[in-house]
Amino acid sequence: SHDVTFVVGREKQQVFAHRCVLACRCQAFRGMLTSNEDPLSSVPPQGPFILGNVQPEVFLAVIEFLYTNSVTLNSHTAAVTYGQADLQKHCLAFIEMHSQAVLQTRGFHELSDTVLARVLRSDHLAADELDLVQAVREWAHVSSAVLERPVPEVAALPVQELRLPLLAPNELAMLESQNQHDLLIPVDSIAAAWRSHALRCGSGMPSHLCRPRQGTRPRNHHRHLDPQSK
Repeated sequence: SHDVTFVVGREKQQVFAHRCVLACRCQAFRGMLTSNEDPLSSVPPQGPFILGNVQPEVFLAVIEFLYTNSVTLNSHTAAVTYGQADLQKHCLAFIEMHSQAVLQTRGFHELSDTVLARVLRSDHLAADELDLVQAVREWAHVSSAVLERPVPEVAALPVQELRLPLLAPNELAMLESQNQHDLLIPVDSIAAAWRSHALRCGSGMPSHLCRPRQGTRPRNHHRHLDPQSK
């Protein structure tokens, strides 16, 4: 029978599990469930464990993966990985396929900057760049409020992965105007995107930032993008 209980989310849903399975399969749980003095001790730290900020369906998806090595994902559960490399691969694949749905979820807004940057490096995201820029802006404002740090600071890593040269000149001008309010994107990055239009993606712009993603809407200037970057 189970020997550990979690109370998850605002709903205070009880989730029962086996300490040995979680500790063996996941470093995050190992640190939570074992004693520093004697990791193999049969006496577990006192529970139940309260996880008030975790959505129950997300937590259950992680538990499912740890027990079965497979996982049933939806747009709400794909954002949390608990340090599991294989689960991260499942989640990234899901986010790539269902990008538009995932961008609207609370789970997306709760991603760390490093995980979000990794997601944005993908060529397979099924979303247009303008939508990704807006999603990153919303994510950055949420993160800024939670962490009590300026928007440009919390977004420094993910914005490097936005492919601004894919935007048409009128879209880039609109973005530049919006950017004056929150300084989400460094001025140098916007200037580099303008240069890429003038010089057709030359002048030192990283080639992957000129490469359309799976969900990128075609624009007239895309035919001028560096052919080596396609």
